[in-house]
Amino acid sequence: MLTQQKGAGSDTQPLVEIDRAIMDLRRGGFVVLRTPDTALLVAAAESVTDVALERFKTLAGMPLALAITRRRAAVLGLAEPPSGPGGSVLLAVPAGTPAALLSDLADPVATAPARLPLAVVEATIRTAADAAVELAKLARLLPAAVVATLSRAAVQRLTKSEAVLVVDGAHVLDYQASAARSLGAVSEARVPLREAENTRIIAFRPSDGGLEHLALLIGDPDPSEPVLTRLHSECFTGDLLGSLRCDCGDQLRGAIAEIARAGSGVLLYLAQEGRGIGLVNKLRAYQLQDAGFDTVDANEQLGFDADERVYLPAAEMLRQLGISRVRLLTNNPEKVAALTRCGIAVVERVPHIFPANDHNERYLRTKAARSGHLL
Repeated sequence: MLTQQKGAGSDTQPLVEIDRAIMDLRRGGFVVLRTPDTALLVAAAESVTDVALERFKTLAGMPLALAITRRRAAVLGLAEPPSGPGGSVLLAVPAGTPAALLSDLADPVATAPARLPLAVVEATIRTAADAAVELAKLARLLPAAVVATLSRAAVQRLTKSEAVLVVDGAHVLDYQASAARSLGAVSEARVPLREAENTRIIAFRPSDGGLEHLALLIGDPDPSEPVLTRLHSECFTGDLLGSLRCDCGDQLRGAIAEIARAGSGVLLYLAQEGRGIGLVNKLRAYQLQDAGFDTVDANEQLGFDADERVYLPAAEMLRQLGISRVRLLTNNPEKVAALTRCGIAVVERVPHIFPANDHNERYLRTKAARSGHLL
């Protein structure tokens, strides 16, 4: 049985501060984001209202800007598409700009091309702007933030009289890695499954109390040998509802059955809905797919990368389970590469393919043609 423990390097306070900042943004509030060079007042573009925007202007006392991802800026015709992770682009926000326009610029479902009066501005606050966009992503909101540069006096006033939370930009950018390093097992139980009666589930939680990841131990895996392993990102629509738009439900149940047939193995159920963009944004992507975009383009229309998942949590969970070598059930070469980069040896890729249906055939073609899946 796995001993309940903290993960390595669990410096909890920065994680807790980011977790609080995430909730403030989701509620439509503001946070101060600080880097060595500057400080920004930040609000999520998705949730800002006209009333909130007026208060934001009063608190900041400086010109406003909208930070969006370079991918979203490319969709709007305001930047060249990035060749890799593209960072952020800043748009000047003229006086009198309504909150609805800022929200529209972040949301491809709402954006009307005729309503794009904002201009790209040169950024001397690039790292801070990148962190502001990353914070919106961590909040599972659209990746866009209203920002304004703050003077030192303004920061002191906001933190003392307005009780606005201050977070470190470097901690925001490192949050996912830090949360993964802090994972620890918090609960374990035997859960007989239809296809695998000898199954235990172990829950892992980061030290800030964030989202749990689950390890399903089927049979009695031998850590001295390569362990048959599946990394499965949660999919509410496919796993729970049986959606036909994807093959996730088939892959989940098929992996459990395959591991049981092999005698033992591990399935890691990772809290990374919608390839890391969250359920609400996945539903937005579905709406764009219904309008004709494929899965990759839909994510990029929203301003996300095609795949926002990280595999540090999976690697940390495997290490705590004593597993350093795996036979990986996947059709995705990037999972093999990512797990290898995280220090887990993938000694074999085991194909994991299921038949298409009328609803997911295009989705699977896109996986193969644009994401390199071996189908």
